[in-house]
Amino acid sequence: MKHDVYVTGLGVVSPIGSGIGLFWENLLAGRHAFHRVSSFDTDQYPHHIGSEIRNYVLSDCISKAEKKIFGRATSFAIDAAYQAIADANFGDMHDLLRHRFGVVVGTTFGEAQIIESAVRNQHQQKRIPRNIKQYSPNSLSVNLAKKFKLRGPNFVVPTACAAGNYAVGYGAYLISIGAADLMLVGGADPFSHVSFSGFSRLGVMATSVCQPFDKNRKGMIVGEGAGMLILERGDIARQRNAKKYAKIMACGYSCDATHMTIPDSDGVKAMMVNALNEAGVTINDVDYICAHGTGTHMNDKTESGAIRQLFYDNSLPVPVSSIKSVLGHTMGAASAIEAIACCLAIKDQVIPPTINFEAKDPNCDIDCVPNIPRKKKLRMVLNNALAFGGNNASLLIGEIS
Repeated sequence: MKHDVYVTGLGVVSPIGSGIGLFWENLLAGRHAFHRVSSFDTDQYPHHIGSEIRNYVLSDCISKAEKKIFGRATSFAIDAAYQAIADANFGDMHDLLRHRFGVVVGTTFGEAQIIESAVRNQHQQKRIPRNIKQYSPNSLSVNLAKKFKLRGPNFVVPTACAAGNYAVGYGAYLISIGAADLMLVGGADPFSHVSFSGFSRLGVMATSVCQPFDKNRKGMIVGEGAGMLILERGDIARQRNAKKYAKIMACGYSCDATHMTIPDSDGVKAMMVNALNEAGVTINDVDYICAHGTGTHMNDKTESGAIRQLFYDNSLPVPVSSIKSVLGHTMGAASAIEAIACCLAIKDQVIPPTINFEAKDPNCDIDCVPNIPRKKKLRMVLNNALAFGGNNASLLIGEIS
C-alpha cells in the first residue's frame, strides 16, 4: 500500500439513536429497539417484531425539494454523511479536496420502499410516484455525490448483508493506491416489505428479541439504518491535525461458493485469514471480533466454529460480540454501522456486549461478552460480515499508535 488510511469522521442513523453519541451510549447500555412493526400491517405474517427507526425526522441538511424525491435509504445515508463530514471538521479544505473525494455505499435492497409504493399504486390504479427513478440502487451514491459535491470515484456495492464492509474496504483500497485522497463510505438500507417478507418466508426471524450465540436463539430481527465513515489519506490527516479514530488496515474477502443462504465455515475462516495476511499480522494481534452474529441457528454456529478453529484452537480465546443483539439486522448498513462501533470501541477501549444472552450453546463455545460491556486494551479488531451467496468480508481496524 502506498498510503495509510485513517478514519476521521463518523455518522450513524439507527434504531437506537442517530448521532454517534446517543448511538454509542445506547449500544453499551444494551437498549434495544425491538417493537411491533408500525410501517405496515404484519397480521398476515407469523412474526410481528422489527427494529425500525421510529418517528424519524428528516435532517435539516435535506431541502424541501429533496424531501419530496429522496427515498428512505438516501435520506438515512445523507443524514449520516452530513454527521460524518461535520465530525471530520474539514473547514476550508473541503472545497480544495472535492475532486479527489469519492463515495462508496453498500446496500442490500436500495430504495425498496419506492418500488413497493409504485407497485401498490399500480395495483390500485393510482399514479406512479414522481420519485420512481430514485429506486435504482446507484441513486444512493449519486445523491451523496451531488449533495456534497464529491467528484471522485463513485460506486454502489450490492453485496447484500456484507455490503458495508465491502464499501469500507474498497474505499480504503482506492486511497491506499493513490486513486483518491478521501472517501465517504458506508451502507444504508430501509425497513421494507421485501426484506421482512423474505426473511419471514425463510423461517429465520425471532418472535421477540435477537439472541446471538444463545442456546435458545430463535432468529434475527429485521432493522434499518445507515452508517457512514470518512476515510482519509494518512499524510493529509496528519497535515491538518485531524481527529483520528482508527486505521483501516485491510479487508479480507472470500466466497463460500456453496449455498445461497447457509454460510460455510471454510469461507468464513478464509475471509479472516485473508484480512490478517493482507495486513501482515497474525492471529496473536487480534484483540476483539465484532461478529456478524445474526441470531440465526446456522449463522452463529458456523461463524463461531470458524472463530474457534482459527483462534481458540490455537489457545487464543479472543472475545466476540454481536451488536445485532441490540440493533437487529440493518442489512447493507449492518457491517458499516459495526465498523463505526469498532472505531468507537478502539477509541474508548471497551467492547460492546451481546445482550439477551441467557444459556450457553456448546455449538457456539466462544466468549461472547454476555450482557455487559467489557473494558479491554484494543489495538486491533476484526469486523466480520457474511451475506447471501457466500459473500464474506472481514475488515481489520487498528489503533493509531
